[in-house]
Formats: sequence, C-alpha cells, structure tokens
Amino acid sequence: MNSYPKELKESIIARMLPPNNISVPELVRETSISKDTLYCWRSKALKGGTPAQTTATKGLSSEERFNIVLETASLNKLELGEYCRRKGLFPQMIDAWQTACKQAHAQFAPKADRTTIRTQKKEIKRLEAELNRKEKALAEAAVLLVLQKKVRSLWEDPEEGKSSLRSA
Repeated sequence: MNSYPKELKESIIARMLPPNNISVPELVRETSISKDTLYCWRSKALKGGTPAQTTATKGLSSEERFNIVLETASLNKLELGEYCRRKGLFPQMIDAWQTACKQAHAQFAPKADRTTIRTQKKEIKRLEAELNRKEKALAEAAVLLVLQKKVRSLWEDPEEGKSSLRSA
C-alpha cells in the first residue's frame, strides 16, 4: 500500500473540494494516484473536514484572506511556496481565494456603467414600442389595400370589361 506525504494528500484534497472542484479523473491523469484512493480521500474529507481546511483556514476572516491574496500577488512560485510554509497554507488555497476575490469584484458594475445600462434599456423599450406601432400600421395598410382591390373587383361591371375587350 502506498503511503503519501501528508502535505501532498492535503493539497490534493483541497483541490478536489470547493472552490476548486477539480475532478478525480483529471487528478488521476495529473498525479498518477489511483482513482479509488482519491475518491476515498475526498469522501473522508467531506465527512470530517480536511486538516488543511480546519487548521490553516480556521479563524481566517474574508478580510484576512483578501490581505493574504494582496500580499502574495507579486510573489513568484518559489516565494509563494516559502510564504505558504511560513503561514501553514497551501498555494491552491490562495489561488482559490484570488479567484473568489475576482468573482466578487466582477459582480458590481461601476455606477457610470449602471446608468448607461439603464438609459440603454429605456431606449430599447422606446424603440420596441415604436417598432410595434409601425408594424401595426403596416399591417393595417396591407389590409386596406387588399380590401380596396376586392371592392374594385366587386363593383366593376363585368359587361363593361367584355365590351371594351370586343371593341379593341
């Protein structure tokens, strides 16, 4: 039976769980660890929590996580590894926090964008109303033309049409 280092196991478990949610087959291809082992690790982690989740991130507020993301933004991989060892964190955690920060920021558009969007929506509604009005008018005009042709054909004297053809 293979025995894996605790740090490796914890980092892989962290990648399998939210917010990363990397699939087991993908991790099998990447790490060559059997799928049964990975599924077992994941199920145990979901039942009892992983040491990485319970110790390293326990008590960290979202503000502290954001500060960690800011501190590590300019670090290269080697420096990030040293930082993580000092703080008892994993690089995958910081990546996940960075992604969460980006997603949270993207949800709120600047006020100028919101006002622009609001005015564009009003303009679209106005144009749609005008288009509907013009379509109705066009349909009414088409109906009137058809009725006009029918009235002409009904009121036209068939004898006059025949006599004009004979004289010609």
